[in-house]
Amino acid sequence: MKKFNPKNIAYYALLVALNVVLSRIGSIRIGGGGTEIVRIGFGGFPIIFAGIVFGPVAGGVVGAVGDIVGMIVSPMGPYMPHFTLSAALTGVIPGLVMIRCKDKECRTSFWKLLLAIAIGQVTTSIVMWAYFMKTLFGIPLVTILPTRIISQLVNIPLYAYMTKVLISRLPIALDTN
Repeated sequence: MKKFNPKNIAYYALLVALNVVLSRIGSIRIGGGGTEIVRIGFGGFPIIFAGIVFGPVAGGVVGAVGDIVGMIVSPMGPYMPHFTLSAALTGVIPGLVMIRCKDKECRTSFWKLLLAIAIGQVTTSIVMWAYFMKTLFGIPLVTILPTRIISQLVNIPLYAYMTKVLISRLPIALDTN
């Protein structure tokens, strides 16, 4: 895990801003019944990237802060802390899976990144999100799950590839201090 110093906090703030822009403004959002039902976009990528590069704590902070700021900037329905937990875990889980990777070869392995991101996204973006939508809003799983699964079948390999490319090219991602 990287330390919380001013330079890293600036990186976290940049990733929070990127998360808010990509998830709230740069996404296709479909609502129903006063809440958001489907969101198509890449807002989860900055959270996952923070967790893998800076560690699970940073990933959780970027996810939680990004969700809260995003709710303030562009609300769709009432604030639900359940989704903030899910956003935080979106960064924590891949960070925990990749925490032992210290060298460049391990950190840029597409298959390890794919596994780490898949575990996190299946847990948070499919299982938890669908469960929260069903229990909080009564939306049937048969309505929710197909779109979530299809979107993650596209997002997971794309996130893994983008992470591999960025980690191999950005010096901050390889800095172990």
